[in-house]
Amino acid sequence: METKVVLLNGPRDLSVETLALVEPGETDIVIEITHSGISTGTEKLFWSGQMPPFPGMGYPLVPGYEAAGEVVEAGALSGFRPGDRVFVPGANCYDGAFGLFGGAAQRLVSSADRVTRIDSALGAEGALLALAATARHAMAGMDKAMPDLIVGHGVLGRLLARLTIAAGAPAPTVWEVDPARRSGATGYQVIAPEDDARRDYRAIYDASGNGALLNDLVGRIARGGEIVLAGFYTEALSFAFPPAFMKEARFRVAAEWQRDDLMATRALVECGALSLSGLITHQARADDAPTAYETAFGDPACLKMILNWKDAA
Repeated sequence: METKVVLLNGPRDLSVETLALVEPGETDIVIEITHSGISTGTEKLFWSGQMPPFPGMGYPLVPGYEAAGEVVEAGALSGFRPGDRVFVPGANCYDGAFGLFGGAAQRLVSSADRVTRIDSALGAEGALLALAATARHAMAGMDKAMPDLIVGHGVLGRLLARLTIAAGAPAPTVWEVDPARRSGATGYQVIAPEDDARRDYRAIYDASGNGALLNDLVGRIARGGEIVLAGFYTEALSFAFPPAFMKEARFRVAAEWQRDDLMATRALVECGALSLSGLITHQARADDAPTAYETAFGDPACLKMILNWKDAA
């Protein structure tokens, strides 16, 4: 089998190419992808060449870890059947390319235990499940405080705010430096950092990825407060020790989602407690991927870019 893929040959060298797929086994499924998302976090770092050394990294690379599609072939031991709608967190199934992510493809082969059934009514929003699970992973679990301040009103910041409200916690404050991104809030307030005089936050979740904010955030927490690093940071992080000492500040790093986060998030979406609406601002044909990636990474108005594979040539 062959498939069209987005192929990142090197930094800022992206094209749509055809690659061979590995043969599926009895526990594998073959999926026709309808929509895949472009990540403005880790994926942007691979595209720009700024990603620090990472296990499994290399070029050429098929990017993408946010994909939704339909099962077209199912192995006898897969537990799936043709027609099932699934979310796919990427795949390593290509001959001649690294599949560290691997979701930006028209067709792919995946082990059945990596995918998750989703409601077909989600459409393109089905590709957002990983981002929502990432937000849930940052918040869920023992001894984790709900955010009362979220830094950044991109897709991750919006999902953190929506999950906070879905959990029945008080509505968080959200900081956003770009006036154009302060719209779209439901049930919570989005303000410029300079308009916020509060300095007693219990839990600040940074979804901006801007490590230069750490000293300011330390000054905004209550004594014993926590700063959660929910973004991805390419540079070494540092902060002034005396203010952190006086506040007895705590720092926590939120890593990638786990399987239980994905299942819990799917349940929240299916029961209506968590909405994924309004997060996709741009869509493009997969054949136009080079332009779409430029837009996703360079246009401040683009919250989330989705590639549509249904009409790929």
